[in-house]
Amino acid sequence: MAAQSEDRPYTLADPVAPLVRRVLARNPSPFTYTGTQSYIVGDGESVAVIDPGPDDAEHLNALVGAIGDARVAAICCTHTHRDHSPAAAPLAGITGAPVIGCAPLTLEDDGPRADAAFDPGYRPDRVLGDGEAITGDGWTLVGVETPGHTSNHVCFALPESGALFTGDHVMGWSTSVVSPPDGDMAAYMASLTKLYEREEDRIYFPAHGPAVEKPRQLVRGMIGHRKQRERQILRQIGEGRRLITEMVPHMYKGVDERLWPAAGRSVLAHLIDLEQRGEVARSDHEWRIAR
Repeated sequence: MAAQSEDRPYTLADPVAPLVRRVLARNPSPFTYTGTQSYIVGDGESVAVIDPGPDDAEHLNALVGAIGDARVAAICCTHTHRDHSPAAAPLAGITGAPVIGCAPLTLEDDGPRADAAFDPGYRPDRVLGDGEAITGDGWTLVGVETPGHTSNHVCFALPESGALFTGDHVMGWSTSVVSPPDGDMAAYMASLTKLYEREEDRIYFPAHGPAVEKPRQLVRGMIGHRKQRERQILRQIGEGRRLITEMVPHMYKGVDERLWPAAGRSVLAHLIDLEQRGEVARSDHEWRIAR
């Protein structure tokens, strides 16, 4: 469970790397850790804001204060879950900056996360495609499409410092929830492989949790972890547990039971992937080995 203490650096612009400052939103939860981390990129006449976060007056004021007299060249969103993009519109209204980043996406989310509903008000001025760039005073942000956690998820690379802003795709404190119908495990795994092959990224700055200083090592471990989950699921079915609600307590022993519904969504995403590969089949909510 996320820390709720008052010693977190909420509302402060914390320098975390050359050209990068972090402002932490006061929205801690079991899914957001200590809160959403918004990043301000640039230290000159123009800056960019990545994942402006929830539409919260305290956080919005903190961002405006940290921006100061600089011109905001772009407000960038990695995806449109409600803890990431809702502040984009009011911040654009204050600064006159364009919203540039992921594509709009509004779905009825049937997952367990109340904070993860999609932001229906997100309207980008420009969708940043894979490999496309935004430039400012001494900085460049390059889009890296990483679908999986959501179909519209995009990371942003900062070539000047070797940083990659990974949103919810890769986090140092937890694995991401992949929740169908929009969350897609096959796409998520392909995006992990894509990031692993990017040798130029020196450090990851996620939207939740600490910076990742050995990114390729972590991503390799994440790929292995997800493959291990696949094997666990196949073993669970082989032992006669055919419902997700039967599998989760065995697979997530020691995990806060409040997180089991979210874990079940990722198990479902794995099962759908396995089904598409012909390894499992289902009848209603029951699953069986297909071969």
